[in-house]
Amino acid sequence: MEPIIPPIRNAARALILQDNHILLLRKDGYEQGERFALPGGGQDLGETLEQALNRECLEEINTRVEIHDLVYVADYFKPRETEPPSTRHLVEFLFACTIPGDYVPSNGHHPDKHQVEVVWVALDQLTTMPLYPRSLAPYLTASRQNSGSVYLGTIDW
Repeated sequence: MEPIIPPIRNAARALILQDNHILLLRKDGYEQGERFALPGGGQDLGETLEQALNRECLEEINTRVEIHDLVYVADYFKPRETEPPSTRHLVEFLFACTIPGDYVPSNGHHPDKHQVEVVWVALDQLTTMPLYPRSLAPYLTASRQNSGSVYLGTIDW
């Protein structure tokens, strides 16, 4: 394993479901091609998780979200494209969220580095598409039937 970049970083993510679709960021410009990710990102010093999630959603998907339940918490070790290669330890907090009824998917004022667009994706497509982290797909499609187990342990990148 590559060196881990300290410190551990909290990240808040939005799980936004509507009509059997999920709102995702489409990213491109990676060696492996395009990938999809949930909106959200790192918590800054002095921010609550809710503040971080709303800031990230404004930056990435151009809207505030209404934050509901904490759905999952997971550790994951994200490979970084640095020289030399490194790994970042993230603790992901995934919240069920809703958006305004008139929301039209669009990039916010400060999208992620490789973010191309914001898209609705059918839930039944998640297991066959390049979603990152990959191992999250089964949990996202089953989130409405969450059995009460919130901590997922370590998930694969």
